[in-house]
Amino acid sequence: MIAVIGGAGYIGSHAVKYLIEQGEKVVVFDNLCTGHLELVHKDAQFLEGDLASLQDLHTLFTQYPNITSVIHFAAFAYVGESVQNPAKYYHNNLANTLNLLGVMLKNNVKNIVFSSTCATYGNPIELPITEQHPQNPINPYGRTKFMMEQLMEDYSTAYGLKYVALRYFNAAGADEDGAIGEWHEPESHLIPLILDVALGKSDSINVFGSDFDTPDGTCVRDYIHVTDLADAHYKALQFLRKEQQSLQLNLANGEGYSNLEIIKMVEQVTNRTIQYQLTERRPGDPSQLIGCADKAKLIINWVPKYKLEQIVETAWHWHQKKFGGKI
Repeated sequence: MIAVIGGAGYIGSHAVKYLIEQGEKVVVFDNLCTGHLELVHKDAQFLEGDLASLQDLHTLFTQYPNITSVIHFAAFAYVGESVQNPAKYYHNNLANTLNLLGVMLKNNVKNIVFSSTCATYGNPIELPITEQHPQNPINPYGRTKFMMEQLMEDYSTAYGLKYVALRYFNAAGADEDGAIGEWHEPESHLIPLILDVALGKSDSINVFGSDFDTPDGTCVRDYIHVTDLADAHYKALQFLRKEQQSLQLNLANGEGYSNLEIIKMVEQVTNRTIQYQLTERRPGDPSQLIGCADKAKLIINWVPKYKLEQIVETAWHWHQKKFGGKI
């Protein structure tokens, strides 16, 4: 059985659905502070609990003694918030991960796949970014993820824990059948915010920064479909089971799109005009983040299937269904 920590969240719920479709048995552990119970697959077990509570963690491994692996999604992930409230991020992302690893080891569970991030690289010195790029995070969110990677490595050396750190670029899109998708409260991710404008929920969107060193002045990101991410977690887990080696991998499409290009793609997919305002940059935002995922392709045979248009199409399908439009 696989314990999916944070399996009621955006990426976690897609991974749970994908794992179950591959025939895996799954228990979701989530405190529902940002996740949604209705996103959890009907064939998954569910235990409400908090990583801050050692008692909750002991209950998880006692109630489900056949857990052999963990996939860890439970972290706060807003760059701007991390700058304003770093304590929240160090407590949740770092201290609570230490709780999880400690209880895993007490129960002799030593395989973990976890969400890292391209934010561990900081401002890129070369593009596309490979796993050999120096890690120099420029905001507390990125630093907590970098520290999580470091503590996993130390636990691997000292205690035999084996891990795969998956450094995501920008997760986007929704499951193709429209059953689950991106749902944050409040929402801060670019594509769903633009889709709010397309639905008429918002009048316009703010684009943060128009003076970046990019072709149109807005920042450039590499978007990866959430189902491709789910597939990568499954393949990473299979690698761990077979090879018992720790690994760090980028998950990226290898193509960068500016904020204005994303707006144009949403206009194309939805056939609606998107009003936007150019505003000041946010602290901690690099100008460009484009990843190279050749290592993941080579080692775990992971190849992303979805391009930007499909990413936006699946997000639009979900957004209409969930937030009041018509399909």
